[in-house]
Amino acid sequence: MGRIARYLNQLIIGNVFDAPDVLEAYATDRSVLRIKPKLVALPESTDDVQKLMRFFYQLAAKGIKMPVTVRGSGMDEMGADLGNGVIISTEKLNRLLESDKRERLVRVQAGITLKELNTALSLNGLTVPIGGHDNETIGGLISNCPSDDFAGKYGGIMAYVEKIEAVLPNGEVVQTDMLNAAMMARKGKEKTLEGKIYNRLGLIVKNNRELINELRKNNLDSYGYPTIAQAARKNTLDLMPLFFGAEGTLGIITEVIVRAVPMATKTARVVATFEDFKTAATFLEVANNLKPRELNVYDLRVIKTAEETGKRLGAVTGKMESGFVVYGKFDKKPKSCLKKIAGVRKVLPASSQLILESAKNATVLGEFENSLTSFLGQVRSDERVLILTDFYLPGENLPGFIEDSKILEASLKLDLAIFGSYASANYSLRPKFKMNDKEFSKKAMMLLRTGAFIIGRQNGSLTGGSPEGRVKAMVTNAEMPEPKRRLYSEIKDIFDRYGIMNPDVKLGADAKYTVRHFRDDTINPLV
Repeated sequence: MGRIARYLNQLIIGNVFDAPDVLEAYATDRSVLRIKPKLVALPESTDDVQKLMRFFYQLAAKGIKMPVTVRGSGMDEMGADLGNGVIISTEKLNRLLESDKRERLVRVQAGITLKELNTALSLNGLTVPIGGHDNETIGGLISNCPSDDFAGKYGGIMAYVEKIEAVLPNGEVVQTDMLNAAMMARKGKEKTLEGKIYNRLGLIVKNNRELINELRKNNLDSYGYPTIAQAARKNTLDLMPLFFGAEGTLGIITEVIVRAVPMATKTARVVATFEDFKTAATFLEVANNLKPRELNVYDLRVIKTAEETGKRLGAVTGKMESGFVVYGKFDKKPKSCLKKIAGVRKVLPASSQLILESAKNATVLGEFENSLTSFLGQVRSDERVLILTDFYLPGENLPGFIEDSKILEASLKLDLAIFGSYASANYSLRPKFKMNDKEFSKKAMMLLRTGAFIIGRQNGSLTGGSPEGRVKAMVTNAEMPEPKRRLYSEIKDIFDRYGIMNPDVKLGADAKYTVRHFRDDTINPLV
């Protein structure tokens, strides 16, 4: 063990590792990248995180910069969970600390997973309605702020977080709160990094009011720090929104106060098939007006691939060879929703099939519900890599994107079957690649750049469903308007003076470095 790891192990209760096998275990996340760290730290308390950050901050002040990457369960899709310095993992910070049943509030450590939290809440009939992966941590959900499948109805993770505790780059702890002008003035007098942040951020807001108002009106993009528009409102300032989508570049979230809601006691599901998207679009609008919990659309090829894994979906797909499948789930007055959906049957083409949930078809619908996982998890010599995922498309422009993607599909000779949430306007393409193919990097970059172009052409956003990380930043950094670049760079510099917090992510991402770290082997990135 090296001297730094040994010293840090004396400093904290948790553990710091530099063994090659441990480092290799943290060299990948769900992205297409492999970046091996020099150290991996597993703190067991906020105090541990403070001590680690003080050490690396003091090193940086002496000109020795060790990049710091915070990681939850390694679920990031764009490489933000990776770094070539120290990985600080929150996996041991996974406790539910406090619960207020009357107010439906819980205080948790940032490393608790969505499944762990909702399992605990379910004992009191409560939940946090996020349609993300069960293994995502609450800190990770905040840092990546994805547009999940339930976001169309429930609003996403930002709607359920009341307060955040975070360790700043110098080791200070900040507990977020909404401050008015007088409170900010008092805070600004403190000789702390938090005080400096409020002072300087207040000036930045004052000098960029027009741009921030523009961000408030058009919040489709999540690259950079657009949540400054939510942080600064009516002579108040709250640092909390800035941590949403920041991908660990401003500080390390250690504790969170989360608001829960009552669990739905009854749900109802529906599946419909269509030979063309025009008819599907009409049905989707009707279903979306009923405020579904989920409303997803799949290119039929996704479902056909799932059938190859053994899923029995013939009752859904029938004899269809091409087309689209819509899946909806309702949790408010579900019987009434199914009745209204049934009323659409008479205007559907004879080729369309409509399956409304009943006791007889519950098993079929259950298998269908898992068909996307089967599609994504089919890994052999190829891998469905995360390159062009979680992008925003307005519903009316989805047909145009599908037509444009057919041209790209023919050019790249890839299967670009689209799937995603119509309710939250969040979609993905997951074509198969041979990771050891010498043409992989070239094809992947063409998919990313051309895909971003046609998304923009259809008034969508490449980062509408998740922030840029390293991968999407290869496009967003090149196209970012200069006023936004200046604003976001100033925000980053206020928090992270020495540029040690995930410096190669977001604004600091470098295309050549990213491409050089594309993996050349196939793994199953937890689908």
